[in-house]
Amino acid sequence: MTMQRRTFSFGAASAALTLLTPSAWAQNQPQPQPKAGKEFRQLAKTAPTDAASGEVEVLEFFSYGCIHCKNFNPSFQAWKKAASAHVKVRMVHVGFNPNFEPLQRIFYTLQSMQALEQAHDAMFEAVLTERKAVHQMDVLLPLVAKLGIDRERFEAGYQSFSTASQVRRAIQLQNAYEVEGTPSIGVAGRYYTDGGMNGSMERLLHTVDYLVEQSRQA
Repeated sequence: MTMQRRTFSFGAASAALTLLTPSAWAQNQPQPQPKAGKEFRQLAKTAPTDAASGEVEVLEFFSYGCIHCKNFNPSFQAWKKAASAHVKVRMVHVGFNPNFEPLQRIFYTLQSMQALEQAHDAMFEAVLTERKAVHQMDVLLPLVAKLGIDRERFEAGYQSFSTASQVRRAIQLQNAYEVEGTPSIGVAGRYYTDGGMNGSMERLLHTVDYLVEQSRQA
């Protein structure tokens, strides 16, 4: 699958990122304060969020068809686990063109079935390593069954109105944040940042920490 918007490439370094928590970065590798217009940008118009009062919403925009998302996922999941209780993290599967919709439907179906923990990494492998044609149901359904997911429930969810609504919502969010590629991060409906703006995925997460704190104080 070819994205119509740019993706980020950092060679072997991005694939081999050490899993560091925010506190570890602060202790071992102090970094300069991120600057608007360089490491992040503030949105001209606030994007919608589902955050409750006192919460800061962080969105990761990704795709199962993006190798950099696959490489970034372990670091992002480690960051998510270390995040404060007031940080509410969600993943948004982008849809830059109609070819993305099958992958979006897979993600939102797995999410609704609470099956991401057992299937998320496997979907990256299936799409990017094994090159499986997961847009074909005769390929996809045996794959999810092999992962221990109820095949009939998955198929019903994949075809459901609820999943279609989540696909549309994802596209609305990516447009509201003016997402340029994947992986990228939206914070609090106010800020956008990505690896290309920061020079590395580690620096990206440092910037996200900064934006979360700015949003919490605001």
